[in-house]
Amino acid sequence: MDIILKQLAQSLNEARSIEQLVRPLLEMLSSATGMESTYLTSIEFDDDTQTVKYARNVGNLQIPEGIVVSWGDSLCKRSLESCISATSDVQELWSDSEAAKNLGICSYMTVPIVCSGGKLMGTLCAASAEKVEQQQKARTVLQLFGNIVANFLEREILISELQETNRTLQRIALTDLLTDLPNRRAMIEQLERILAHATRYGTSTLIGMIDLDNFKYINDEYGHRVGDQFLREIARRLADCLRATDFLGRLGGDEFLFVGFGPSPKDQQRPVDVAAMMQNRLTKATEGKFDLGEVSINYGGASVAVIVLDADTSTCEKAIEAADDAMYRVKQQRKLALAH
Repeated sequence: MDIILKQLAQSLNEARSIEQLVRPLLEMLSSATGMESTYLTSIEFDDDTQTVKYARNVGNLQIPEGIVVSWGDSLCKRSLESCISATSDVQELWSDSEAAKNLGICSYMTVPIVCSGGKLMGTLCAASAEKVEQQQKARTVLQLFGNIVANFLEREILISELQETNRTLQRIALTDLLTDLPNRRAMIEQLERILAHATRYGTSTLIGMIDLDNFKYINDEYGHRVGDQFLREIARRLADCLRATDFLGRLGGDEFLFVGFGPSPKDQQRPVDVAAMMQNRLTKATEGKFDLGEVSINYGGASVAVIVLDADTSTCEKAIEAADDAMYRVKQQRKLALAH
């Protein structure tokens, strides 16, 4: 027993995954029980299945990893229901188990793997094709190992839930909740990466500002609910016309930011031509009829400017400022055109 406890302490200290924990435990369990096969299972109640996740086999009895049996036909279920944790004559006690018969199990012992909330997650088992005397020491070790596995699995589940929560919070922190586009913070981070890429590889960068003309009128005339619908539809139409490597986000209010890679020096296209093409594409996406529930709006389009950043543009603030200045000039031109 002292040797097992020493090995156990080492395994607990070194294990970083459930597999790293279970493999040594199965080896120790084999030594403590004298059984040919030791294995850990998981249970899926929705599918009524039990799966052998990890196994160690040292004799004639072979319990393969990955084998799936019906939970209703399993020895583990019978053991739990009858409160009999071990037997040296499976056929006499549970002759109706086809799985046990097919595998050739004669001696068997098990403990449930139960989390603190009472949920049954699986079982830790030992089995043999021969009759093996059931000793109290073996049962004690099996129960101890079962508790250790349950605690480890529960910790893993908790860590997984925390990581998923963190991912969700991070997504929320970087997403505009109205349009589901990246928000200002996310776009700044993306722009920083693209500027760094352009500096490193000598490529050009495109940046564009989209400002929705007369959006205040839409809110005042139809209400903020329709205004929100309009923003979502604008976001969808703009996103639909992007290239695979482009990025679009909402800066806030009625302003959207476009960021993309310009052609490399080896490409035949000029960066200014690609910028003009994208500016026209984004402008066209904002024009036309918008059916917003009971309201239809014929919208004349947004003020859009897409420019090629100068090679010495090193900060996001300067990049956005340059795009905003270009958009303002487009807005003034649009106002002059409407006035005439």
